[in-house]
Amino acid sequence: MAEHNGMNRRTLIAAAAALPLAAKAAAAAPYRVVANGLLYPECPVEMPDGSILIVEIARKTLTRIARDGSTRIIAELGGGPNGLAIGSDGAAYVANNGGLTFQRVDGALRVLGVPEDYRGGSIQRVDLATGAVTTLYTHAASYRLNAPNDLVFDGSGGFWFTDTGKDRARERDNGGVYWAKIDGSEIREVVFPLQKPNGIALSPDRKTLYVVLNEQRMIIAYEIAGPGRLAMDGARPRRRLVAGLDRQPIDNISVEAGGNIIAACCVPGGLTVFAPEDGRIVERYPLDDILVTSLGFGGRDLRTAYVTLASTGRLIAIPWPRAGLPLLG
Repeated sequence: MAEHNGMNRRTLIAAAAALPLAAKAAAAAPYRVVANGLLYPECPVEMPDGSILIVEIARKTLTRIARDGSTRIIAELGGGPNGLAIGSDGAAYVANNGGLTFQRVDGALRVLGVPEDYRGGSIQRVDLATGAVTTLYTHAASYRLNAPNDLVFDGSGGFWFTDTGKDRARERDNGGVYWAKIDGSEIREVVFPLQKPNGIALSPDRKTLYVVLNEQRMIIAYEIAGPGRLAMDGARPRRRLVAGLDRQPIDNISVEAGGNIIAACCVPGGLTVFAPEDGRIVERYPLDDILVTSLGFGGRDLRTAYVTLASTGRLIAIPWPRAGLPLLG
């Protein structure tokens, strides 16, 4: 999630108002509601005890959802906690976009803009036993992180993350892709500039890095050459187009164990499954929220898709026909 990348704020609010929830609900894929009343949730992660961790961007928290749907705040994070993953040390790592302002339109929450107290983004670590929060990174070299969005661990002691940047009334930040070590000792700017990079994921063999370009409604792929390194074409990382959509902005992505890429899509909201080799659309799952923002796998054999419906503040569960890819620490 960013501001909703790919559409300016006025366009998004107008489009949202034009989509009646009742009409969308009639065509929605079947699901079970896990929790209600969340404030712009993203990035569900199932824990060993069956609870679900999420970030709530508008509440500025890391939140645990119990099996009965009750919630408990693990940590107050400030800013705008946007992406979430569990590291090999068992701690939660958060991509914090630095904060957003929100507005309710017909009972649903919409992103409005950049708050007055915005001071930049960061990568944070949360000790799940104590709730203690440590800020690992606020800069890459001398450059400030503007709006870290999503992150994925690579299994080698590091993680990749996107920085979407912020949109303001008369200017916007360039975005990029970064790699950093889990212990806070090193961060690298790997791809810059990009226009509104958002979701990020790895292929099952860990050789390909997928990145969403929200504004262009596409998913691109980079060949990984090593920890924090991509294959190059001259001075720029080599990349290829994987898939794209004509109208729907893409937010976060997840990957199935077999390699299919699942995109959380917005306006109208739903899930779209792409084949990684040619971008062919395998399936579509329409859902009754205009801002379907992220998906994580859990349940027996990783065949439950936990999906965040951000504007209406819900976490839902969908029985999935194939196994999801287990996340790396």
